[in-house]
Amino acid sequence: EVQLQASGGGLVQAGGSLRLSCAASGFVFDDYSIGWFRQAPGKERERVSCISNSDDNKYYADSVKGRFTTSSDNAKNTVYLQMNSLKPEDTAVYYCAATRFPCEYGMDYWGKGTLVTVSS
Repeated sequence: EVQLQASGGGLVQAGGSLRLSCAASGFVFDDYSIGWFRQAPGKERERVSCISNSDDNKYYADSVKGRFTTSSDNAKNTVYLQMNSLKPEDTAVYYCAATRFPCEYGMDYWGKGTLVTVSS
C-alpha cells in the first residue's frame, strides 16, 4: 500500500523557517517523482515544488523560488521541503504527492496534509 505522510507544519512568524518532511512507503522510492503542493483557504491547490524521477531536476513555483528548497534522502524514503523567509501568504495546508511519471504529469498518490501558518 502506497503511503505518504507529511509532517513538520506549525505556526511561525513571518521571516522564519520550517522544514517539512514527507515519509514514503509502499513503492520504490527512486522510481517516483515527489511533489509538494499547498492549498490555502478559498484558493486552488498549487504545486510548490517537485523532484522529477526522470532527471532528478527540481522544479519550484515562482512564488517560492529562492526561499524554498526540496531535497530527498533515498535511504530514508523521505523528501523534505525547507522553507525560509516565510510570508503570511505561504499559509496553507501542505501536501506531498507521488507519481511514476515526470513532474509535469498529474500525481497518482497523495498524503494527508500538514498545516503551515505564518503570522505577520
